[in-house]
Amino acid sequence: MPALIDRFGRKHTYLRISVTDRCNLRCLYCMPEEGMVFMDQDKLLSYAHILEVAESAVRMGIRKFRITGGEPLVRPGLDELIAGLSALPGVDDISLTTNGLLLAPQARKLKEAGLKRVNISLDTLDATRFKFIARRGDLNKVFEGVEAAAEAGLTPIKLNCVLLKGVNEDEIGKFLKLSQEQPLHVRFIEYMPIGHDDENWRNHYLPLSRVLEEAEKLGFSLRHDEGPKGSGPSENWRIEGGAGTFGLIHPISDQFCKNCNRLRLTADGNIKPCLYWMDELNVRQALGSGEAMDRLFLRAMDIKPENHEMAALLAGEKLSHVPTERRMSQIGG
Repeated sequence: MPALIDRFGRKHTYLRISVTDRCNLRCLYCMPEEGMVFMDQDKLLSYAHILEVAESAVRMGIRKFRITGGEPLVRPGLDELIAGLSALPGVDDISLTTNGLLLAPQARKLKEAGLKRVNISLDTLDATRFKFIARRGDLNKVFEGVEAAAEAGLTPIKLNCVLLKGVNEDEIGKFLKLSQEQPLHVRFIEYMPIGHDDENWRNHYLPLSRVLEEAEKLGFSLRHDEGPKGSGPSENWRIEGGAGTFGLIHPISDQFCKNCNRLRLTADGNIKPCLYWMDELNVRQALGSGEAMDRLFLRAMDIKPENHEMAALLAGEKLSHVPTERRMSQIGG
């Protein structure tokens, strides 16, 4: 069976699977507060069909899955899908990205099904600011989710913090200290213009050099760190003597496309070779035929571009491809 190697020699071993475009939050960098039109539930790939796609992916060399959304925990029976993925021979790792609001009552069941670890979105440690950024929800539920994940053994636990200029940059120091004091792994992420190149993005984009500047200002002694399992494109650091780490994921100021090893499967059944560009391949036409599904994955390798051009967009330069019109929640983060 041929491996998933694209035209630029990048071997793909990682598939991110979105199970829904719905979310119980409305984070200001992800979707508008009102007016989002979510897909009908019958448009979602069934778990059985997702597993069929995953079987082909594993045959082609995929070894790692991440479950995403929207908010994946709003879809019932997620433990059933995880159990099915876990049973596939050759799968090394299954992880979940969640906002944490629904995690506490499900953490142990997900662990027992085969989930290894979680990334929890957490853009602020302040309850009032949480309401501003997420526009709804209870920050205490997120903290309960973090605690439940640790108790269930869903570790290492990563906290994903999207930095927004003028909104939460004054909390960088608090997140750094959190990584110093607790065995948590903070991931600072640059705000990406996925599906909305608008003034909100331009006004709030913040390069992650700001994090290292703050660490120096606070007098922290830093050293490079390998980071926990599944660190991917993160540039990882540890405050000397710290219990955890912090990482920088900077797709715009220092893009990492040259090492990209991932594909995405959207909730409505499209293989997406690149997060930023509009190119997609619908899997429904190949359902029921392992050979057809394998060919679809190979086609994804043929059309995958060398890189995204978000930095060029920020600079006002002309782009070589057409950006996606889907928002992050509609693709799967």
